[in-house]
Amino acid sequence: MVVSEHNPELIVNDYPSDKPLFDVLLDFLEIDGWVYKEIEYRRVIALGIEGQNGRFDCYAVVREEERQLTVYSIFPVKVPHHKRYNVAALITMLNYGAIIGNFEMNFYDGEIRYKTSIDVEGDRLTPTLVKHLVYTNVATMDKYLPGIMSLIYGNLSAEEAISRIEA
Repeated sequence: MVVSEHNPELIVNDYPSDKPLFDVLLDFLEIDGWVYKEIEYRRVIALGIEGQNGRFDCYAVVREEERQLTVYSIFPVKVPHHKRYNVAALITMLNYGAIIGNFEMNFYDGEIRYKTSIDVEGDRLTPTLVKHLVYTNVATMDKYLPGIMSLIYGNLSAEEAISRIEA
């Protein structure tokens, strides 16, 4: 396999289809120069993200048997109980029309995360596909982080928060 440092697009087209997904994930992280930590042996990778709008954690979860890779960016604060319905309305608005990924909120503890995923059963995963999952994920969380924060810590409605996000 021929690779170019920091450019997963330059991996040749004969990338092996039977390569474990976790190894493909590691290939992408190494090629693209990411600093990461393995949380659960051969299953979960943790990334600390320093975006333009804040810091948050990101996790890549591999399900080898199912041939699935999921990437989660975790919002840096939990939503207080009294704000959860407003935040749910906001993330519903944000999710409408989203092509790749979606926001989720756990109503029990107030955790918000952004999820991107791929199922490659019967096909192959490449570092380029991993790159698109990871970059779409962290860019989306970083983009919407200030608007969600303004809803949590301010007295805005979901509509006002989305107007600020899209301004």
